[in-house]
Amino acid sequence: MNNRKRYEWKIRNRTLLLGERTLIMGILNVTPDSFSDGGRYSDPDRAFARAIELEEQGADLIDIGAESTRPGAKRVSEAEELRRLVPVLKRLKEQLSIPLSVDTYKSAVAEKALEHGVEIINDPSGLTFDPQLARTAANHDAGLILNHMRGTPESWAKLPPLNNVISNVGEDLEATVHRAVRSGVDRTRIMIDPGLGFGKRKEQNAEILAKLPQLALLDFPILVGPSRKSFLAQVLESDADYATAAAVTVAILNGAHIVRVHNVKDLKIAVQVADQVLAAMREPEPVAPPVKRRAEGAGQGSRPVRPDIGR
Repeated sequence: MNNRKRYEWKIRNRTLLLGERTLIMGILNVTPDSFSDGGRYSDPDRAFARAIELEEQGADLIDIGAESTRPGAKRVSEAEELRRLVPVLKRLKEQLSIPLSVDTYKSAVAEKALEHGVEIINDPSGLTFDPQLARTAANHDAGLILNHMRGTPESWAKLPPLNNVISNVGEDLEATVHRAVRSGVDRTRIMIDPGLGFGKRKEQNAEILAKLPQLALLDFPILVGPSRKSFLAQVLESDADYATAAAVTVAILNGAHIVRVHNVKDLKIAVQVADQVLAAMREPEPVAPPVKRRAEGAGQGSRPVRPDIGR
């Protein structure tokens, strides 16, 4: 049975209807070192062209990142992140019909991004690096995505596995949401993300996908970002999108409202098929009453055959 709840997610300049169909968030990295497309769109002109392309391919939102959070990545300064990000935002301002999100944990970077027309802040740290970011989002009535991160990218390889991963993720996200609301963020502007790959072991990411309905109990829309993550790594890099398509499908069938992907054009097909299946799960076919069959030999004046229950 499909029980994906519908929400009206309020972001800065509009309200997005969630749950009727899955929305696709296209990824645009303007970093030199991202694990999938590092350096490809670090030039503002190429980043601008890619954003236009993502919208044309069917992205409902675009998430721009100017600092990599790949395993082992080191943090960059606020000045460096802004140097990469601001020229792209200036080019894109009022050029897209879909909302822009910026992937950052720094409140000062979020402030500058919001000044340049961004409508959503996607905090990969879930307010653990810079709690002031929630106040910044609240001041601008921005949408806020709270991602679950365990430890830091530098420490992920050394972390022991989590016991009862879905319970831990749920409890941490609940605490993060509480901090955001206490900082002034309206609940209708919050979305949660279980943070696939962010400090979890390979098999634990599969468990999160399998038990995603448990996170729905927190009563917030859910974003899932499995795209080309290391737990989906394949022998051939070109096969990573097939693995991503499988993970995206599972996420949607288990209640994800938004999926965050690199390859919008091809993965849109998987999203549409998953949505069709989800729609079929929503309304079960009415069950016809069982047909009462007369026992063999009954009728024409003969008596029904009595089953020999004593045999």
